Amino acid sequence: MLRAILPASVYLKCHRRWKDGKEHRYWSVREKVSCAGGRQVERQVLYLGEVNDSQKEAWLKCMEAFDTRAQQQTKLALFPSDRPVPRHAQEYGVQVCLSEMTLHRPRQWGACWVFMGLWEQLQLERFWRQRLPDSRESTSWYHILMALCAYRLIDPGSEWRLHRQWYDQSALGDLLGEDFSLAAKDNLYRCLDKLVEHKEPLFSFLKERWQDLFGSTFDVLLYDLTSTYFESDPPFAPEDKRRFGYSRDKRKDCVQVVIALVVTPEGFPLAYEVMAGNTSDKTTLEGFLDKIQKQYGKARRIWVMDRGIPTEKILQRMQASRPVVQYVVGTPKGRLSALEKALLKKSWQEVRPRVRVKLLAQKKELYVLVHSQDRVNKERAMRRRKLKALWARCQELKAQRPSYENLLMKLGAAKKEAGRVWSLVAMTLPEPPRSKKARQQRVAGFAFELKKDKLREVFKREGRYLLRTNLKEKDPAKVWQFYLQLVEVEEAFKNLKGDLAIRPIFHQKESRIEAHIFVSFLAYCLQVTLRQQLRAKAPGLTVRQVLDKFGQMQMIDVHFPTTDHRELVLVRYTQPEKDQKILLAQMKWELPPQSPPRITAKGNLESSYRPLESGA
Repeated sequence: MLRAILPASVYLKCHRRWKDGKEHRYWSVREKVSCAGGRQVERQVLYLGEVNDSQKEAWLKCMEAFDTRAQQQTKLALFPSDRPVPRHAQEYGVQVCLSEMTLHRPRQWGACWVFMGLWEQLQLERFWRQRLPDSRESTSWYHILMALCAYRLIDPGSEWRLHRQWYDQSALGDLLGEDFSLAAKDNLYRCLDKLVEHKEPLFSFLKERWQDLFGSTFDVLLYDLTSTYFESDPPFAPEDKRRFGYSRDKRKDCVQVVIALVVTPEGFPLAYEVMAGNTSDKTTLEGFLDKIQKQYGKARRIWVMDRGIPTEKILQRMQASRPVVQYVVGTPKGRLSALEKALLKKSWQEVRPRVRVKLLAQKKELYVLVHSQDRVNKERAMRRRKLKALWARCQELKAQRPSYENLLMKLGAAKKEAGRVWSLVAMTLPEPPRSKKARQQRVAGFAFELKKDKLREVFKREGRYLLRTNLKEKDPAKVWQFYLQLVEVEEAFKNLKGDLAIRPIFHQKESRIEAHIFVSFLAYCLQVTLRQQLRAKAPGLTVRQVLDKFGQMQMIDVHFPTTDHRELVLVRYTQPEKDQKILLAQMKWELPPQSPPRITAKGNLESSYRPLESGA
């Protein structure tokens, strides 16, 4: 007996959660799917995250419109092989052996299509076409650059993996109209050699695009540094930038380079620089000030930086320049001790719930002491966890009574795990044994106690940090909000190292190392473009989630043998599922029409893109 299949009911569902005394509302798109026996099962189609009321209304409209379908006409009259072609269709009729249909080369299509749209929005063809002309052998360096950037954005890895695996498993060749020669290993590396010389013009071009697309301004600039390491062995040439230095990746065993990055508060990158791995943070800012002024002219800009980057000399130079270069910078805690007496006389001002500030004006500068209750809770929880672990370890060592040498080694390991909490506990070590034999025997006398005065001092300063600025700003909330924007440059580094997998770098030539970072920077520009669009239309989704969603859309070659020993080939991408349809409607994206069918000589495709045969 046939059972009628009812259409799925798609709707928005709210999930409430209480956190820190506040109600948070999270939304998801759900559907009720009819099953056997009249049962209905709820299935999550798409998670939206936390959205406000206006965004909720936009999603509701999207629910109503996502199920529309486009009509498309075929150019061939197809007939089954067991029926004759009618007389009126003799010229364009084709008899197809439906029972012998075969499917070939399933490959990822959706994420590549999203990449092409982002590339077009940034108008990067206008920039790169004239700078990367084809070679005499008709090698398209421009398309190779697109392949490198798409690979870095969608599924990053080494150039060797792009050549060996990824390109043939993606539909990028179909979208570019290129064959497998585009991903030839030598071509990928040779393309890298042509990129870095265009870095400065690209910075100016991107600045214009950020203005045109998103109306971005450049009054506030965020500056920070990170490092990235290599899987290569020294020694290197004296002028090589690969050096051992302070590793933010906790890989002191690897050489590295330092990357300095300037972004806007929205996260749009303006410029970056690659420096030697042993470069001190304090020596980088002066060159970047000159670089930005030379490229974008002198203007009244606000530089937001973390502590440890600017020196007193640089800050004085910024104050003395004309026009004045304004800054908001974090301050080491040592300066908080020096200003503590003066700050005690000032009263707190509340800038938002659970955040208070104090202002202290001194000569040409303004100091802002910030007290955040959320930060208090975070720092206090971290301190308690580490102090509890250190205390438990000390009790274990006291009960174990290890030898003197083992005691020192275990205390050293405990100190590394405890970090700053180590200074809150006073250790009393036993007398060191005089003989070698005595040093190997168990010893007593190890004792420890809590430094209560030190703990009270730390307790008072938890959740507090000091900002320093030369802004003529009387509203402390604005100064504090400027500093909070530093999370954007930290997010940029997180995406470069996470989603775009800039590390580790396997290249051996220094020029290609910089080209690898250049491609990663270009892929990050595409990522930021999509992220900015998602913030307006789908704020609960990340770029990676969207790429993964559309990455599920495949392209496949459908082959139908014909009765005249040819093949009818249809290159088709799979139809979007419900969650993909919702995203398409919400982002106002339209899928391209399917490719028209092709009649070919059997086994030979009439196309510029000829995939490798399986087993070739």
